[in-house]
Amino acid sequence: MWARLRGGYPLRILLPLRGEWMGRRGLPRNLSPGPPRRRYGKETLQALEMPVLPVTATEIRQYLRGHGIPFQDGHSCLRAPSPFAESSQLKDQTGVTTSFSLFIDKTTGRFLCMTSLAEGSWEDFQASVEGRGDGTEEGLLLSKAPEFEDSKEVRRIWNRAVPLWELPDQEEVQLADTMFGLTKVTDDTLKRFSVRYLRPARSLVFPWFSPGGSGLRGLKLLEAKCQGDGVSYEETTIPRPSVYHNLFGLPLISRRDAEVVLTSRELDSLALNQSTGLPTLTLPRGTTCLPPSLLPYLEQFRRIVFWLGDDLRSWEAAKLFARKLNPKRCFLVRPGDQQPRPLEALNRGFNLSRILRTALPAWHKSIVSFRQLREEVLGELSNVEQVAGLRWSRFPDLNRILKGHRKGELTVFTGPTGSGKTTFISEYALDLCSQGVNTLWGSFEISNVRLARVMLTQFAEGRLEDQLDKYDHWADRFEDLPLYFMTFHGQQSIRTVIDTMQHAVYVYDICHVVIDNLQFMMGHEQLSTDRIAAQDYIVGVFRKFATDNNCHVTLVIHPRKEDDDKELQTASIFGSAKASQEADNVLILQDRKLVTGPGKRYLQVSKNRFDGDVGVFPLEFNKNSLTFSIPPKNKARLKKIKDDTGSVAKKPSSGKKGATPQNSEICSGQVPTPKQPDTSKRSK
Repeated sequence: MWARLRGGYPLRILLPLRGEWMGRRGLPRNLSPGPPRRRYGKETLQALEMPVLPVTATEIRQYLRGHGIPFQDGHSCLRAPSPFAESSQLKDQTGVTTSFSLFIDKTTGRFLCMTSLAEGSWEDFQASVEGRGDGTEEGLLLSKAPEFEDSKEVRRIWNRAVPLWELPDQEEVQLADTMFGLTKVTDDTLKRFSVRYLRPARSLVFPWFSPGGSGLRGLKLLEAKCQGDGVSYEETTIPRPSVYHNLFGLPLISRRDAEVVLTSRELDSLALNQSTGLPTLTLPRGTTCLPPSLLPYLEQFRRIVFWLGDDLRSWEAAKLFARKLNPKRCFLVRPGDQQPRPLEALNRGFNLSRILRTALPAWHKSIVSFRQLREEVLGELSNVEQVAGLRWSRFPDLNRILKGHRKGELTVFTGPTGSGKTTFISEYALDLCSQGVNTLWGSFEISNVRLARVMLTQFAEGRLEDQLDKYDHWADRFEDLPLYFMTFHGQQSIRTVIDTMQHAVYVYDICHVVIDNLQFMMGHEQLSTDRIAAQDYIVGVFRKFATDNNCHVTLVIHPRKEDDDKELQTASIFGSAKASQEADNVLILQDRKLVTGPGKRYLQVSKNRFDGDVGVFPLEFNKNSLTFSIPPKNKARLKKIKDDTGSVAKKPSSGKKGATPQNSEICSGQVPTPKQPDTSKRSK
């Protein structure tokens, strides 16, 4: 859906071309309109709130039949006559009547009228049908919506940009072609897609036109920078990425087109369209997300080919997006040395039409032999690091043991009361979210405001109470993260939570769900039900959700009541052994209390189903930044002074007076080995 646009100049990188992608807020300095004004009316942090009674496709069909509204069943939407379109709008350019111009999403119930650009929720549609409200007066008609705040800036940049082939300096043209890999892309192709070049910023400008091509809705700037021997690329979207719902190339699509190729970069669409002549579209946020509001524009195609990239993450994203669009009509181009990105394939002289013919179907009824798994296994063997998952940037020791964060797994996290479980797991999830992992937080123990305050402090790596003048800067950057919150607080039923998670996976392409904690979902069970059986059922539901949706679920569970002088073990997790058996990873936050001084925290990985490595590593809490990954500055400075003066104290031995075995371990920097039978012997 072409949603209402709001102001701001944020940036979140979507996909790399070649080299490393880097984040940058705002426009180039020579184009920036100055410091942004504070807007008190802009939206708050994203929060997921499911309707009390979510609509289903069956209910939508029954409602349409009950009111005598004809409809057609599509791939992901239902088509029906639009009550918002005038009779003069129901004919296309060829004079053909298009009465079924209203698309209703089967999963969410949201509708879009392709002729009048009216959009709204399922409740809005019901109100219009039953005469309980006027959609045009409620601001549903986007064609009559006021200009968004960035429209003047978009028009100013667009007017300053010029076609690449009209540059007077041929050396500048050759430099731009080399930097962006356009040496084999013709001027006719650039002209057909209306691509321009912004000389002051050395950036390509890709326009976002209205569905009918009548108006300019936004821009995407792609800037190339030399970095060592390679090139790094930066993207800037106006408006902000969260409302940039552009399918680049949509105005070139004809109603008669039955096949389309979806790419993750605009340059790949140029190369594909030039080489094959097929219609091509570019997803607005690459492999990060496919907004459901764009699905109506893809309903007309009987065959959709995904060619998103040349890495494992692109392959997983293609399979996830195919589930939204009906896998029976989707085909995937497998990444490989002989099947790189479309632009790279064009520059290397490959036959792109032949590569498209090798696309694999995204759906099959069953797997009957190893032959169908052969390519999958080869892909994992040739991309070992990518199969291991996304690595944490703040916890290198966690990468050493777990190797990475992988989709489709269940992680159980536990620790003593008051040890900082929520604080640690928020930084653990923030690290991944900052790298583009779409994250959904379900905090049932503390409010979302308090959780967001903690995560914002960790994101800024310092206390914002003492520097409120920097709050807007960090809040704007934090708002651009793909982070969402459930609005639940206190006890909730597992069915409601799973429905919300399912909705988030469909709408926001969530890849990581954090549940803090499991005990708050056991209060809605029947009082006569055994609590152990109820917990086993809940753990099984989360396990099934992670597997079916290829989504990582991190589940926080309180431990049993143990003596303070005893370390927690896998068996200390509350309930039966099902939680540890179903989990792929078990993390324990150990908090060792010392009589002679402050305690010592360390993280223990007691189960790792990926490769079996287990172990422990120390954690040091920084109260100023609320992080476990950044050591306190005063302690680091003290250690440096001692090193410079050469007066480092010798490590006391356990036999000296006044030095207990516990003190010796802490002074020497060694982490005490937890008492973990069997599994601890596997630590490498």
